Amino acid sequence: MELEVRHLRVLCAIADHGSLHRAARELGLTQPTLSTQLGRIERALGGQLFVRGRNGCRPTPLGHVALSRARPLVAELAAIVTETRAAAARAARGPQLRIGATASRAIPGWLRRLRARVSPAAPVLQMDVSANSLLRMVASGRLDMAFVHEVEGSPLRVPPGLRTRVLVEREPQFVTLAADHPAAARREVRLADLVGDRWMIDSTVDGEWEGLCRVLREAGLVPNLLHGDYLTAYSLAATGEVVTVSQPTAAPRADVAVRPLEGDPIGVRLLLAARTEAELDEGYAELEEAYWEAAQQAPAYREWLERRRELVPA
Repeated sequence: MELEVRHLRVLCAIADHGSLHRAARELGLTQPTLSTQLGRIERALGGQLFVRGRNGCRPTPLGHVALSRARPLVAELAAIVTETRAAAARAARGPQLRIGATASRAIPGWLRRLRARVSPAAPVLQMDVSANSLLRMVASGRLDMAFVHEVEGSPLRVPPGLRTRVLVEREPQFVTLAADHPAAARREVRLADLVGDRWMIDSTVDGEWEGLCRVLREAGLVPNLLHGDYLTAYSLAATGEVVTVSQPTAAPRADVAVRPLEGDPIGVRLLLAARTEAELDEGYAELEEAYWEAAQQAPAYREWLERRRELVPA
């Protein structure tokens, strides 16, 4: 048996995950198939590469030798594929820039700036509630870049070879509730103030359902959650039926109150992802300007930033 690049990926995946089951899932294989492949690789290399135990798989000394050679080769191949796809995508699209995004108030300003500064034909926008789905689209060349958020405690699955740039390391998530809700009179709402309320959350958004459940349990509250899209959540929040998590840049409305949560228990990281640093440069400055423009237009967020001396850039 001659070793191929796919065999090197197998070794790296097993070492990274420490588990045949998790490595098989990443590689799109069944565990028995992966186990058979590993056996063939070990026979080809002349010895056992991993010790299998109750706590997973760990490399043997021979395995460490193989991995020391395999990792640079796999990384280099990933870089070749990523950069070639990026070049091909740029050649195919000409002046058109294909961007993806999860929901954000910064998007209109981002589009406006990209049209003015990058190309009159740019950009084409792809929206998706799943940040992981958008990242896969960038990796496969279907998008040039994607602006996504990562819920605290639920790391995104960034495909190998993608570059990311952090826009905001930790953006606090606020709560939206009826304007006449008793807690709306507070500058910052305590989770305990919402103990009798039902939360509406879009469970299709990567990490948000799990993240809110975790925060409520840590606060000693029993999660009372209802699935629904955020447009519906805002409408129901206005009538007092539910409360919902909202981005701090949410536009002010007369029928709802957008308030910070005391202690900022819920946070997300905002990222721009692309295949190369050059592609990140195509859109990052415009996105940064658009985000802080949206922040300036959100009174609750601007006040939150000023109280913490994190002034909105001019």
